Amino acid sequence: MRGTRTRLIVLLKPCQNASSPRNVYSNPERPAASHSSRVAVWRFLSGTNKATMPSISVARQRRSLDFVSDSLSCGRRFRILNVIDDFSRECLAVVVDTSLSGIRVARELDRIAEMRGYPCMVVSDNGTELTSNAILKWQEDRKVDWHYIAPGKPMQNGFVESFNGRMRDECLNEHLFDTLRHARNLVAAWRIDFNHHRPHSSLAGMTPNEYANRSKKDQNLNRANS
Repeated sequence: MRGTRTRLIVLLKPCQNASSPRNVYSNPERPAASHSSRVAVWRFLSGTNKATMPSISVARQRRSLDFVSDSLSCGRRFRILNVIDDFSRECLAVVVDTSLSGIRVARELDRIAEMRGYPCMVVSDNGTELTSNAILKWQEDRKVDWHYIAPGKPMQNGFVESFNGRMRDECLNEHLFDTLRHARNLVAAWRIDFNHHRPHSSLAGMTPNEYANRSKKDQNLNRANS
């Protein structure tokens, strides 16, 4: 519970009564939290504390991410972090590992930014890793808006959900993975095929890579890129 309180402080930083973990909840020895503070806490816990979703017209404007789980032939579980550019549908990263913490997610987002720059917005669910202190600090330091979808509404993150379904049907369900390295190699090969050889009707019959390169001159620059 204390970890949740600490994360809320980052979101409630502008609120006068949210300067310490104990002020997030009412305390008989302290003044009650303001109505706006209580509403902000409720919105965060219910998944409605999120930036307004803008329409997208250029690459690097908005990215979506989500996790997919599978297992090796020995039964050991592993997870995959998928990061998608919502405009071009290009898969920017597939990170396969047995554990993917908030710190690891932040590191992978920075690695993508080294090659592609920072987006204006990231969209995700409100899972533990994605509401961790590491991710909240990453948002603030990189000046990137983060949109948390409502609980139980995965199609609010429809681009990456569609990608997850294709990955499940065309890759994960088609292979038995003997080792983590084996899984990484097969998933990476599938990602290359998806980006470079898979035309999309929603992209005027182009592949995600072709569509992204076509619009490169119109890339939207985030404040953190300069």
